[in-house]
Amino acid sequence: MLKFKDYKYERPDIEGYKKEAVSLLDKFKVADSVEEQFEVMNELIQKEKDIFTMLEICYIRNSIDTRDDFYDKEVAFMDEMMPEVEGIKTKYYKTILDSKHRNQLEEKFGSLLFKKAENQIQTFDDCILEDLKKENKLSTEYRKLIASAEIEFDNKTLNLSQMTPYRESNNRGTRKLANEAYFGFLNSKRDELDRIYDELVAVRTEMAKKLGYDSFTELGYKRMERLDYNQDMVQVFRDQVRDHIVPICTELRERQQKRLDYDTFKYFDENYRFLSGNPIPKGDPDWIVSKAVKMYKELSPETHDFFTFMRDRELLDLVTKKGKAGGGYCTYIPNYESPFIFSNFNGTLGDVTVLTHEVGHAFQCYSSKDAIVPEYNWPTSEAAEIHSMGMEFITWPWMDEFFLEDGDKFRYVHLEEGLQFIPYGVSVDEFQHYVYNNPKASPSERRAKWREIEKKYLPHLDYDGMDYLETGGFWQKQAHIYEMPFYYIDYTLAQICAFQYLVKSLDNREAAWDSYLKLCKAGGKDSFLGLLNLAGLESPFEAGTVEKITKVIKAWLDQVDDTKF
Repeated sequence: MLKFKDYKYERPDIEGYKKEAVSLLDKFKVADSVEEQFEVMNELIQKEKDIFTMLEICYIRNSIDTRDDFYDKEVAFMDEMMPEVEGIKTKYYKTILDSKHRNQLEEKFGSLLFKKAENQIQTFDDCILEDLKKENKLSTEYRKLIASAEIEFDNKTLNLSQMTPYRESNNRGTRKLANEAYFGFLNSKRDELDRIYDELVAVRTEMAKKLGYDSFTELGYKRMERLDYNQDMVQVFRDQVRDHIVPICTELRERQQKRLDYDTFKYFDENYRFLSGNPIPKGDPDWIVSKAVKMYKELSPETHDFFTFMRDRELLDLVTKKGKAGGGYCTYIPNYESPFIFSNFNGTLGDVTVLTHEVGHAFQCYSSKDAIVPEYNWPTSEAAEIHSMGMEFITWPWMDEFFLEDGDKFRYVHLEEGLQFIPYGVSVDEFQHYVYNNPKASPSERRAKWREIEKKYLPHLDYDGMDYLETGGFWQKQAHIYEMPFYYIDYTLAQICAFQYLVKSLDNREAAWDSYLKLCKAGGKDSFLGLLNLAGLESPFEAGTVEKITKVIKAWLDQVDDTKF
């Protein structure tokens, strides 16, 4: 059995791939029968899988150790060459759209592939090739800058992820100092962070102009493949959050302050939930994984088979260490039909939530790995986040395994945090709309706008006079803003849907699991709203959905006596 360390990496021959792909596309155009076109499409799909297998292995190994010179150079190569691959993909889409057998192709592969193709050809042209390469390089530069953090604290040299336990310490003075050190690092890099973002906004805006858009906002929505909702619908959703969720979150912060018995409530108190301390896993990383093995064996035969596959092939890299990139993610290695989970365990409750979250993603792509075309392996991002956040709630009954006597405490924190995240998530989204609709805004104007948005959605925030945060610097920690523009609203839309899985699970676990499994197996074979309909979930855009779901969540939180924790 091959393990991840045995997966072979070879730098792909991009020029050779381009020549072969062009030849196959020419063959497709002159094919007399739809069967011949099927064969050509399958050849092209396999060649694309070969490229993306190498791409994923390269990026995974680079993120595990950003100091590795070999993979550092390979990432630089990929950043340079992947726009060339995107160019071929666009030619492929144009070719299948023009097929004289298109109706039969749609019958075989589904109409969504062709909708995606029509969308994709509006996001790429050879004239933006160099701009895409520059965008990739700048994103990599941001990632490396964040990973370079070496903060002297508690007689240790720590990266940003390793600062998390101190930022959540039971000792208020330690929390204050740890947060000041964390944001002090970002402040020390503020000019570089501003310069990188200035260049990203400029190059994205330039690409949009070259493609005929008024702003990158329009192009950004198309790049996110938002086929069945638009900016106006997102604005309506944000307004619902402001009206129905923000007041509850303010009340929850006041409730938190009261149980902590603090005269004032500062930003560094937010992640400290109880005087008895936050719930934390009661064992080390290996112990956490052993509990996950038990949980997924008991949850369902499908999750048992999946998690066994992941462990046997060593497809999890979970613990933070020097030189490792920050954050957590799941990706998929096509030729090995292998999901891969990456995270940064640091001894907090987030070790469990990041594991269940990324397992949700991994279980979905494992469940839909036999999709007829690669486009259906994954859904669009807001749908994909339902799998991850939904898994967090579906696994609630097993949280006592990880937190022992603090299981109820964890569930309360998890649900409270899930609700409180939404106003922050829509803040990130509104900020990005401002940025790309005002691409000439200066760094100071962007920071001022961020602070204005924070005050609307997060009115309780008290930055204790810390200048970097008071003047609007908090957003610079959010990698999505740099690397994946317009992604972040997806988490908030998905959170509303994931809450529905909690409600369904509390009512009828079997029915909830059947819906969830159906959603995972569907992969990306439908659009966001189509997948919601398939799974029997209510749309966050529908009037009343946010208010209705939020009331249920608030009622659950209200019935908990949080003072006993």
